[in-house]
Amino acid sequence: MQTDIELINTEVYAGRLKDKKDLNNSSSGGAFTALSDFFLKNGNAVVAVVYNYATHTAEFQMILDEKQRERAKGSKYMQSKPGDIYREAYHWLMENPKKELLFVGMGCQSDGFRKFSEMKRIRERVYVVDIICHGSPSPKLWREYAESIQKSAGKITYLTFKDKRKGWKSPTAYVKINGGEKSIKDYVKVFYNRCALRPSCYECLYATTERKTDLTIGDFWHIEETIPDFYDPNGNSLFLIHTNRGEELFEKICSDLDYRLSNTTQCWQANLEAPTQKSEQREEFWSDYKKKGIDFVMKKYGTVPVQTKIKNKILKIFKGGGGTQKVVPVMLIAPKGGRHNELEAA
Repeated sequence: MQTDIELINTEVYAGRLKDKKDLNNSSSGGAFTALSDFFLKNGNAVVAVVYNYATHTAEFQMILDEKQRERAKGSKYMQSKPGDIYREAYHWLMENPKKELLFVGMGCQSDGFRKFSEMKRIRERVYVVDIICHGSPSPKLWREYAESIQKSAGKITYLTFKDKRKGWKSPTAYVKINGGEKSIKDYVKVFYNRCALRPSCYECLYATTERKTDLTIGDFWHIEETIPDFYDPNGNSLFLIHTNRGEELFEKICSDLDYRLSNTTQCWQANLEAPTQKSEQREEFWSDYKKKGIDFVMKKYGTVPVQTKIKNKILKIFKGGGGTQKVVPVMLIAPKGGRHNELEAA
């Protein structure tokens, strides 16, 4: 067992599961599946977030077998509850002195557990992995949204934010109710329009490639441009290795992966450089929410304005033209004395 943990110059890899079925069932390239498989197959434990359908919350849980692990797979666009997981993880390690534990969470959560493990002197038995994060909305927002759906349509029995039926780059978000699917793209739009995140997310300390966890994982966005010969439309994961134990762990799972050495230039994405910027509409959003409720804000902030739909259709027409046609700006003519919008097709 290795006890000396040292920070290294961050190493970058692109990777994805060799098993195509498991790859298709993962949100990106299956990094979490590969890591958790290694621990569970060797009788160790995993701590990760599971969605609770009874309370519509995301909660950290101890995971000891692959069946439990399946419930932890997939993205969850909401803040997760740590509950008593620190105490549970510590007690499990004390009761199993020859075992090790994998902790997977957002940057702030994983670094918190790293510090806890050092304080409790269990760091040498813990591997800490964090996930690249856009930010976390209030858990109350999702809970009220889910409850509103159930009130009008029926009980939610399944949730996914990143179904890959249309490919990794075009994820489908929906819930299942009575065997049918209901889109939740309005909630996803609110998530990405930067209105609903927690205040601390706009000042995130972990929006960097340099971290103190063992590994960082996430989607390898733009890989089709930066490493086109390695791109797979079914999903691609990014691995950032920060410690010598992270190196050790990656070596143990790489036999399950197709992987390629990369660098921080190729893997650039916004939340590896800076926190998500606060939307100018944030104060208005929360004021509307407090006064008019969840259904109102989802309709107002979670739908695409008519002008944007027109712009997107025009862009699609120009982009679908093929060849090397030069595209010029398109003007929407406003009434005399009014304003106009310039739509740039690229």
